[in-house]
Amino acid sequence: MTASAAGWIEDLRRRGDVAPPATREALFLEGADAAFGSIERGLAQRAVAAGLPLAARAAGGWSARGEPDAALEAIARWLDQRRLCSRWRGEALAVVDARGRTVARIERAAVRALGIATHAVHLVGRSADGGWWVQQRAVDKSVDPGLWDTLMGGLVVAGETTAETLVRETAEEAGLDLTALQEVRRADRITVRRPVSDGYMIEHIEVHEAIVPPRLRPENRDGEVARFECLATPELVDRLRADAFTLEAALILVGALEREDAIRGR
Repeated sequence: MTASAAGWIEDLRRRGDVAPPATREALFLEGADAAFGSIERGLAQRAVAAGLPLAARAAGGWSARGEPDAALEAIARWLDQRRLCSRWRGEALAVVDARGRTVARIERAAVRALGIATHAVHLVGRSADGGWWVQQRAVDKSVDPGLWDTLMGGLVVAGETTAETLVRETAEEAGLDLTALQEVRRADRITVRRPVSDGYMIEHIEVHEAIVPPRLRPENRDGEVARFECLATPELVDRLRADAFTLEAALILVGALEREDAIRGR
């Protein structure tokens, strides 16, 4: 790998691991000893003043009081009403604490404001001749509209396993039956930590790879993809260097290129 290649890749990785710009304090469920998220002090104080089920802890941080799902629902609704979170999706995600235990569920829109880690699955799709299948995100998406992405990427919803998400999202986003793909395998796991417009993002991403047989072509079914393209390696690298991909997709694809030693000298 040349010095120039190392430079832009190092920059990508720095952007994927950035501390919060302001101090965030740990969030706990009432009586719990492991945090499930984090919140800025000023926002927590506003929530308490509004009568929400949140209280300062003597040992530091904040506790969501009462039944966990109900408490987090009330906080999420309050955030939404004040436009302090992303667009409401009506989709519940699991809340996993620092010990890896699923302790509650919460509306997807509120996770960044509350520093709750999310879990995602991405599929790196290859063609039989070595091309890279990628998608362009719809221009009306609330996050990264119009940018390029992996063949498929989606969040694991509450009550769903990673394997189930892989099957569901491959069908919804790419219109492909996972069983019709070849050499499907788990390839990597990355974590992205960075500030975003609605809070702080912590996302654990399970990366899978597969070959799309020549007889198949991706076709979006959920309205979230503008189009698909199959890129040769040089064109993929050019777009990555031009910052045409989402940060998460860029990190995933750089990892895939490195595993094949396909990025040397670029």
